Amino acid sequence: MMARVLVNVPPKAQRGEIIQIKTLISHIMEPGFRASHEGKILPRDIITEMTCVYNEKEIFRIELSPAVASNPFITFHTRANESGTFDFKWTGDNGFEATASAKITVE
Repeated sequence: MMARVLVNVPPKAQRGEIIQIKTLISHIMEPGFRASHEGKILPRDIITEMTCVYNEKEIFRIELSPAVASNPFITFHTRANESGTFDFKWTGDNGFEATASAKITVE
C-alpha cells in the first residue's frame, strides 16, 4: 500500500530563522484493540516512527503509539542554517515504509 504523504517546508528562509515544518500521512493507524463485525480483534497496524534528516543530519524523531489517530499530522520547528534538503521517513508495522523530501533555499 502506497501512503499519501504531504510535507510543508518553506521554500526560502533567512539564515538562522526558525521555520515550521508540517507533515501529514494517510494511514489507518489500527491500534489492535478493536473488533471486526465478526468479533475478531483487528491486527495492529500503526506507524511506529517518523524521522526527519536535514542535509544528512537527523534533526527530528518521534515514536508513535496505538493511541495516535488515523492520518497523523506532525508539526515541528527547526533552524534554517543552510540550503539543502529535508528527508522524511515513516516506518511501521507489517513492513510499512514511506518517504518524502523537500528543498529549502537559505539566504
